[in-house]
Amino acid sequence: MFDQVQGRLQTHSVLFVCWISVTLLVTRVLLNKYWNRINHIPGPTLASCTDLWRLFLVWGRRPEVEHIRLHEIHGPLVRLGPNAISVSDPGAVHIIYALNSGFVKSGFYPVQQTIAKGRRLYTLFTSTDEKFHARLRRAVSSAYSMSTLVQFEPLVDSTTSAFLDRLQQGFADKPGPSGVCDFGTWLQYYAFDVIGELTYSQRLGFVERGEDVDNIIGNLERLLNYVSVIGQIPALDKLFLKNPLILMASKYGMVNSNTPVASFARARIAGRLYEAEHGDKCMQTTNDGNLTRRDFLSRFYEAHRKDPEFITRERVLALTVANMFAGSDTTAITLRAIFYHLLQNPHDMHSLMQELWSQREKGLFSNKDGLVGWSAVKDLPFLSAVIKESLRCHPAAALVLERIVPPAGVTICGQFIPERTIVGCNAWVVHRHPLFGEHTDQFRPRRWLEASPPQRRLMENSIFSFGAGSRTCIGKNVSLLELYKLVPAVLMRFEVELADPSKPWKLHNAWFLKQSEFKVRLKSRRWRA
Repeated sequence: MFDQVQGRLQTHSVLFVCWISVTLLVTRVLLNKYWNRINHIPGPTLASCTDLWRLFLVWGRRPEVEHIRLHEIHGPLVRLGPNAISVSDPGAVHIIYALNSGFVKSGFYPVQQTIAKGRRLYTLFTSTDEKFHARLRRAVSSAYSMSTLVQFEPLVDSTTSAFLDRLQQGFADKPGPSGVCDFGTWLQYYAFDVIGELTYSQRLGFVERGEDVDNIIGNLERLLNYVSVIGQIPALDKLFLKNPLILMASKYGMVNSNTPVASFARARIAGRLYEAEHGDKCMQTTNDGNLTRRDFLSRFYEAHRKDPEFITRERVLALTVANMFAGSDTTAITLRAIFYHLLQNPHDMHSLMQELWSQREKGLFSNKDGLVGWSAVKDLPFLSAVIKESLRCHPAAALVLERIVPPAGVTICGQFIPERTIVGCNAWVVHRHPLFGEHTDQFRPRRWLEASPPQRRLMENSIFSFGAGSRTCIGKNVSLLELYKLVPAVLMRFEVELADPSKPWKLHNAWFLKQSEFKVRLKSRRWRA
């Protein structure tokens, strides 16, 4: 009898626990769906109930495809989570990302903070504190101005020359498998070494060695795979990479949480500590009186000497690491997009080559190695159209750039969205808007040449590849300098063709939409007389 009673009590206890669990789960789902006051925004039912929907969507590695599809079905506003809304209207960009709009970055961004010796490295991109961001940007913005970057041309040319020579020696004019170049990988080698030279006056060695130095690219890919998924539920980060126990162990050297890029940066900075205190006194000058080293690290040290309490040495490290992370992958992605789309559209390639040959015949491309000056290419109409169209068709960042609605709430596309809601735009969605003309899913550079001046200005102001407002990518000019100089340099040196035109590249969205399996053959050009 006692055993029977005990068995019934155990059964009832199990049923009670199950009932409580189901009740709590249902309550949580209902709160997620209705508590945030955005149930009037259409979207997948499961997305309105749990953030796990968007976590698994990103884990599938092509969320931008689903975002585009959902906006085609539901219109300019789509609910992607219990408290998250995606916006497709380019006009909303100027509301959400405007200067002093009151919208701040969401918890998605701190997940991307790099760890060095157990401490987070706060950068312009990963900080959610608007006052901190404004102060930091003021301190270093002059280093990124186009007038400053033009002074970096010799550093860019140095890496470009080494890159072209390695392609020439390794792949050009070679038959069979030995002549197949994994162009997508080599373009990333180039982008990493350029930003290394611009930051430290020293390349990391990708181009010379033709390999992933210290597995830096592999580690960056793993980090992006992590932050893109975990960033959908940022609280999970404190259970994994930002776990306080792990951070403490890292601080005391019990585990190594430093990234290879951070280690490389520390080594470069350690070799130039005298400059941190003495500045230009440690720098030699050339015969014409110019300083031999005016790289980003020198300029960050200038900011350090002006305000050492704010621009600390640790912050100098954070700035240089951010340069390497942000300035490599994104530029490489855009370079791949430019070359791939040109190869897929021979008519556009022909038009671009005609423009480049015309410049050479005018004597503006005098270097037979294919190197070109910024002043000779920056205003070329068709080259500019190709670059703009590539940025439109394949923006590097391919998730929603999340912001938090300020206390007063906001009306977007005729719908009121309450405070604390996460809203944002995905460039892959925005760039399909009809304001860009017809067939926005197609690569068509001529849309930029055919548009009227007012329409072209509207299109240019709606390009979202570098973000918008005060949070516009500070390295935008660095990227443009590389794009405008490398594309003509490669095309004037080589005839490029797809190794297998029947085989498309592969795409992988881990915050940045990276391409792989982009392989080409190179043939040395015969220069016209």
